[in-house]
Order: sequence, then structure tokens, then C-alpha cells
Amino acid sequence: MSRNLSTSMQVSKTVIETEHGVVAAQHRIAAEAGAAVLAAGGDAVDAAIATSFAIGVVEPWMSGPAGGGGLMLWRADEGRAYALNYGMRSPAALDPAEYPLNKDGKSDDLFPWDTVEGERNVQGATAVAVPGLVDGMGKMHARFGTIPWAELLSPAIALAKDGLLVDWFAALNIASSTRALAKDPDAAALFLEDGQWPTVSGWTALADKRLDMSTMARSLQELAEQGARAMYDGDLAQMLARDVQDKGGSLSAEDLRRYNAFFSDPLSFDYRGTRFDVLPGLTAGPTMQEAMKVMAARALDATVPGAAAYGAYTDGLDAAYATRLETMGYDGETHGHEGCTTHFSVVDKRGNMVSQTQTLLSIFGSRVVSPSTGFLLNNGIMWFDPVQGRPNSLAPDKPCLMNVCPVLGSKGDTRFAFGASGGRKIVSAVTQLASFVADFDMDLADTFHQPRIDVSGGDTIVADETLPDDVLAALRSKKPVVTTKRTIFPYAFACPAGVMRKNGKNSGCTEIMSPWGDAIAENKGSA
Repeated sequence: MSRNLSTSMQVSKTVIETEHGVVAAQHRIAAEAGAAVLAAGGDAVDAAIATSFAIGVVEPWMSGPAGGGGLMLWRADEGRAYALNYGMRSPAALDPAEYPLNKDGKSDDLFPWDTVEGERNVQGATAVAVPGLVDGMGKMHARFGTIPWAELLSPAIALAKDGLLVDWFAALNIASSTRALAKDPDAAALFLEDGQWPTVSGWTALADKRLDMSTMARSLQELAEQGARAMYDGDLAQMLARDVQDKGGSLSAEDLRRYNAFFSDPLSFDYRGTRFDVLPGLTAGPTMQEAMKVMAARALDATVPGAAAYGAYTDGLDAAYATRLETMGYDGETHGHEGCTTHFSVVDKRGNMVSQTQTLLSIFGSRVVSPSTGFLLNNGIMWFDPVQGRPNSLAPDKPCLMNVCPVLGSKGDTRFAFGASGGRKIVSAVTQLASFVADFDMDLADTFHQPRIDVSGGDTIVADETLPDDVLAALRSKKPVVTTKRTIFPYAFACPAGVMRKNGKNSGCTEIMSPWGDAIAENKGSA
């Protein structure tokens, strides 16, 4: 499978089928850590925990222990799904009056909020929310884990001790945020060289260029030895809170002590004979459900997605975003930097599945590093509207409205776990991927190589330029269309990762343009 990016180059990713478990992640090294856990006898939950911590080391600007997110879990032996929410919250001592609005202008980060003086809701310690990821992983392990907690963190600890390899893609990500990182001395010390992005490992150099992650390694070791709640009740909590407060933020040790990730029933719905489970509450799960409700009332193309299908995607997503912005809290139109998020999906040989999204929100989060813990900190406060009197207005001790949309699907003997990173682009991507399987019986390779559009509540449709002319013409009859390529950087569309189980065989795939993304089988082969 391939799609033309120019007259001379084609890009595709190979998808294999295997009876073994598979981990599909935005970074191959993290996927390998999860696959090794599967090979050692762990199940999908064990592999997800190992992948979660490992990926926070190898792409720290996307996620990490100081972030949050959400998860969908399928237990094959029970025949049911679980939802786990470990989203971020605003600190209890946060004072909205300390985030005064500028008289004019819009933020140039993820959301076009009215700007706050000094970008206090976007950059720096004042943008840090209460992180939830570690507590979420701890609760998942306590309920479903089969391998000792410390063993699951050992790959991440080893990676942190080795240091972060600065290849061309790492250098590109760091370069994109150099000015912002330079504002925090500890972030600059970790990621920059003399205020500039680090030198890239040479083409023929014998020694790799690596960043010192030893402080993070020590913190991860403490989590491994003392358990997940060390992040919330132990010395780590005290150090993290002190570092944030020393830099002007309001996060306290009491905020961390009171944090509690929670399991719930999923939001489940049927669509054309396919059963879906998504996260309920302040996530993009309800948005996906509403989009597919509109799509279900439309006649689609017979065998492959065409003008009718993409038209239905547009109408469904437009309607769903109108509801989201009016009732769940306005979360703005994504522009500028893309979301600092990662997604991975896992399936084990017994059919258990995990679809997991975790995020710092912006790329490099708040662009602040906690010197005592080595953790890059989130900027979850930016999820709130700084204007008061709205559903999602900034307030103390309040859950954040998240864009995450991990999904599980079941159609006949086919079960799949999809999700994506990419801010507000996530739900557009996941909805279309779900339709490609539900409506057109695509396998995983066809699903991930099929061109997509992005409809995220704005005035335009962003469309893959390889879509047929009749599809583009039909879209232009609805609203303005901007065509673009699927590129390595920046991503015009979300960056998905997914696994599928069909006829007892497992497969996995990631965004075809992701240079680090890969799906790894537990027998150590690429999937």
C-alpha cells in the first residue's frame, strides 16, 4: 500500500499478521519495550505500562510522568471494556485573577484563546496542572497487572540512564521550541547547547549524541521501588511541588496527594453493526459518538470511501464540534504548534487490548523542567478558557476538557484499538479510521494508508491532496477546502496508532509519515 507524495517518492508502512501480541507506538523503542514484556509472559496491560514510561523518556516533549490523558481497556476473558481517566486538574490554589487578559490579540499556541498577560496559562510554571499519568498506571497495574511494577519500569529507567539520542528528528523537535525552552534555565540545561538546539549525531560519527536524563532516571527508579503513589504522597511529590512553586506556579503537594485517577464504564454505542467503546465525560469520546450518529443517517459509497463518505464525515464532525464547543466548553481552533501528545495501542495473544493516549498538551508542555525530578512539566492550564463565565472557564480544582479519543471497536470476528495524537485533529482521524473498518471492511494496512480529511470545527476542511477530484469537488460544495500532503513535519493531520485482531491473528500500524512510529510483535519482528 502506498500513496504518492510526489512524482518520484512513495511512502508506506508494512503491516504483518501474527499470532503473537503487538504494540503499535509513535516510537519504535517504546514499542520494543512493550513487546518484550509480552514476550516475557505479560499481558496487554503490562505491556502498556512499560510502553507508557518508556515513551515518556524517548519522546519527552510528547508525554511523560508529569502529564495526563485517558485509556480504553478490553478484557477478553470478561468480554467487556473498561475506561480509565487520568486527566489533569487545575491546582486548588489557582486564582483566575492572576491570569489577566490582554486587551486584544489571540494566543498563537494550540487554541486561539484571548491572550493572557505574559502567556501565564501557556508558558512557565503558572501553566502547570496536576498530573495524572502515574496514578493512572498505578491503578491499572493494581487491578490488572501480572508482572511486578518495578520490572515494568525497568526499560524506561535503562533508557533514561543511556540518555536521549539526538537524531535528526529529535533535533528538529527541539529546534521548533528553542526560544521557549531557553526561558527556563532547567529546560535549557537539559535540551539546549549554549541556548541553541543540540548538535545532531553525525552521519558517520562513532559516538551517539545524547542528552543527560540521569535525574529522570533517579526519579523513575524511586517510582519503581516505592510504587506509583510516590509521585503523589512521597518525596517526589514534595520535590515536584516545591520546584513548581519556586518558579511561580500554584501546584502543591496537597494537590498531588488528593489526585485520584478513576475507572468507569465506557461510553458504548452501535454504528452500522459495529460496537464502539470510548471514554465518557470531558473527552472527545462523546464528540465521536455524535459524529457517527450523523454519519449513520447518510447513505455511503458501496465499496470504497468516496464523495458520499467524505461528505458524511464533514457533516458529522461539524455537527459534533458545534455541540462540543457549545456544551462541553469551547476549546478553540487548533493552529500554530501541534499537541504534545502520544498514542499507542496494544493487543496480546489472548486478545486483551489497550488503547492509550497520554499528553503534556503543548509540545514540551509548559517548557519548564523540574530540576529535582528531571520531569518536563505539562501546561494543562491552557486547556481552560481564560475568559470567565463560559463552560470551560479557568477555575481552581477543576478537571481539564481533553481532546483524547482512544477507541475500541468490534465487528464480527474483528476487534480493533485505535487512537491518535494531534490536539483537535484527533477525533477527525479516529472517526474516519473507525468508518474505514466499519463501513468498508478495510484491513489495518488499507485503513492507515487511506487519505483523510480534517474537520475540527473551523471554517475550512483540510484534505489530503491525493483524494480524487470528485471527492474534493464535493467537499468544496460544503465549505472552503485546503489541500495538503501528508508530511513528516509538521503533521497536517493527526498521528494515529492502532492494532487489530481478526481470525485469531494480530496486526498493528502507525501513521505512515511518522519516522519513529512502528508496530512491534512480541517475537521481536516489525508488525
